[in-house]
Amino acid sequence: MKSSTSLRASVVVLTFAAFLWTLTLSASPQLHERIHSDANRVDHSCAVTFVASGSCDHSPVALLIKAPVPTDGFIIPELTPLWIQPLFLLARVFEHAPPANS
Repeated sequence: MKSSTSLRASVVVLTFAAFLWTLTLSASPQLHERIHSDANRVDHSCAVTFVASGSCDHSPVALLIKAPVPTDGFIIPELTPLWIQPLFLLARVFEHAPPANS
């Protein structure tokens, strides 16, 4: 029973030390670059970059934005005004009104 307790304690101490080391490297980019030579690259991912970015699920992906390509085939024609007679005038609604003296 004594060996399982000491094993658990050593695992806890190693985990805590690894987490403190990760926090130290995330606070000091120069020290992180000494350990990882590619630490300044965009596609670099390790526990330090996860802690520094604040997300442990994924690293943010670099956005690839391209300039729009101009197209000459899309032409908007000019609009010309066109008068349309109102439909209610064609129906002669008021032609069949009730007689005035009924």
